[in-house]
Amino acid sequence: MSNPTKPTDVGTNRTGVATSPLNSKDVASTARKAPTAPRFEMDELVAARLSYSKEAPPVGTMPPPASLKGAAKAVVKAVQGKHSIVFLDLLGERLAFERTGVRLYDALLIKLEASEHHAGGPTREQVESIRDDELSHFALVKQAIENLGWDPTVMTPSADVAAVASKGLCAVLSDPRVTLTEALKAILIAELADNDAWTTLADLAERMDLEDMAAEFRNALAVEEEHLTRVRGWVATSVDTMAGLEPTLAGDGDAVEVPH
Repeated sequence: MSNPTKPTDVGTNRTGVATSPLNSKDVASTARKAPTAPRFEMDELVAARLSYSKEAPPVGTMPPPASLKGAAKAVVKAVQGKHSIVFLDLLGERLAFERTGVRLYDALLIKLEASEHHAGGPTREQVESIRDDELSHFALVKQAIENLGWDPTVMTPSADVAAVASKGLCAVLSDPRVTLTEALKAILIAELADNDAWTTLADLAERMDLEDMAAEFRNALAVEEEHLTRVRGWVATSVDTMAGLEPTLAGDGDAVEVPH
């Protein structure tokens, strides 16, 4: 059974200054009397950050191709140009993100198991289905990288950045204090980013005359759009239910009723 205390319950939150009127006045008064940092120190800080930003090397670089043997002529032509390096970097990014997506949905399954089911919320079968889709998309990108003669185990620069950016989402899903609704909000962030990234990848593949690959990416995008619609519905329904309002849409796009 899940913990009876909910984030929206009134509890012992003492983070606001209004919880201690007398002490808050003292804190505000002391803050006003405290010396502020000289402007030149702030200017020096900004200048230092700007200097580092201009001089620092990139997060990483791209490796040479592992092999071009057996690649189709269209693919060989594509991977010889500068733009293909950008494409391969984005493929590496997608590979890293889809791998993280599998882990996020595995963590969501635990949240689901620990929560109380409500009308319009996700079922275990639905979450497992999306998790399996993310895994299949990981395999799709891995195969695409190999077809282009590159090594899918390489951490490309964009993949590195994506991994760092998604750490916050992983931290949310793995925190035992986070509720199912809060976890779904984090999943929604991931799905929004995933949809945009698949759109970019499919568009780029088409412009590089990689028709078969572009078609596969378009199919993946269609599936991801379904994921986004479903997660949006789960989040909206959960928030509506907590607020005691009539839910708008469920995760499957159908209207649901709030249990009373």
